[in-house]
Amino acid sequence: MLNYRFDETALQIGESANENDVEFRIVLATDDPSIAAGLKRVRQEFDENRVYTDVLFYHYPNHEYKVIVRKDYYVDFVLELMKQRLLKSVAWAD
Repeated sequence: MLNYRFDETALQIGESANENDVEFRIVLATDDPSIAAGLKRVRQEFDENRVYTDVLFYHYPNHEYKVIVRKDYYVDFVLELMKQRLLKSVAWAD
């Protein structure tokens, strides 16, 4: 797994592992348009690839998202969050 850090004043990220996937709960804590745009680009990246079940996004009221990520796409998802500048750092867990 990966350890990652993010700006807690901008967003909250929690994750829980299930059998075959990892469920992320992402809440945008600010109305910063760059954060929302970054998350939209993450979604686009996975919506436009050839695998339909790799990452599934669900949008809820109050800027809350549930994202279900297949375990074999976990690293790709976290690195895409980093690429879109939603994370401050990413490191392999010891």
